[in-house]
Amino acid sequence: MTTALAQLGLTVPLVAAPMAGGPSTPALVTGAARAGGLGFLAAGYKTPQALADEIATVRADGVPFGVNLFAPNPVPVDREAFRRYADALQREADRYGLDLATAEPVEDDDHWHDKLDVLLADPVPVVSFTFGLPDRDVVAALRRTGSLVVTTATSADEARLGTEAGADLLVVQASAAGAHSGTLTPSRIPPEVPLTELLAAVRAVTPLPLLAAGGIGTRDDVGAVLGAGAAAAVVGTVLLRSDESGANAAHREALADPKARTTIVTRAFTGRPARALRNLFTDRYSELAPAGYPAVHHLTRPLRAAASAVGDADLLNLWAGTGHRHAGTGPVADLLRRLAPSRDHAR
Repeated sequence: MTTALAQLGLTVPLVAAPMAGGPSTPALVTGAARAGGLGFLAAGYKTPQALADEIATVRADGVPFGVNLFAPNPVPVDREAFRRYADALQREADRYGLDLATAEPVEDDDHWHDKLDVLLADPVPVVSFTFGLPDRDVVAALRRTGSLVVTTATSADEARLGTEAGADLLVVQASAAGAHSGTLTPSRIPPEVPLTELLAAVRAVTPLPLLAAGGIGTRDDVGAVLGAGAAAAVVGTVLLRSDESGANAAHREALADPKARTTIVTRAFTGRPARALRNLFTDRYSELAPAGYPAVHHLTRPLRAAASAVGDADLLNLWAGTGHRHAGTGPVADLLRRLAPSRDHAR
């Protein structure tokens, strides 16, 4: 365990990934900490007040925790491509009485400055960033409050940039990870590099401690990334069916489906590359979807919300990494304990 992680009181090298959109509840974060690991609140898509409320809830439990933010790295959508995509999606929107004919691209920054203000006014132990890199002055300001700063790298080049930005640690995220890729070049689908190979490439360019993410589902997977030089393993998909997860029922059921579901990296839901279980939506729209974040996210959001309300898994973003078959049920603390490395792995 690195000094940076040990000072947070971690006793097992496991991190519960931030999962925006509902799964990462305060209870999940607290459960991860009580198992000896570290959990992250996901600030993405929340209002600043909702984030502040969740921070207060976890802080009251007296456990170490982190907060993850979407750093601005917009991909402006081509308006004609946006219109064509909206027209194509209308066949699905008709199921729920939604009209996409007047939809306009929404290009926002997810309340970036307001959320930074929350974290600067009420510091948390760890702040991590994905999608983009914060400016050096933002990193310096957070570090002055006592927060450890973590950036995401999907390549050696991105690891160099995170190091230069002043990060304390890096999350090394392979393409096997569920949900959005943290790539800094979202107009391109990241190459499928095995996590242990990616760790080796990143270790060659930075001295920072590394947290390994992407497809981790078993104790052996954890041991493999620790053996490859990671300070801790980051898991998300395997916790989606836990008692404390806020994942919706349709998502939980899809993960438990005994059928041979596969995953796919798609822009269909948000305009950014993200890994999900294949379903009707990914099959119909992955080739049609334009690059464009957050505009495509806002376009499909009402449709996904309507589908979620009735449990229609065909139209949902069923985020999942390649280790999704290992998603278990029960308290998150129990799930993490099952993943905790043996003493042989720890050596």
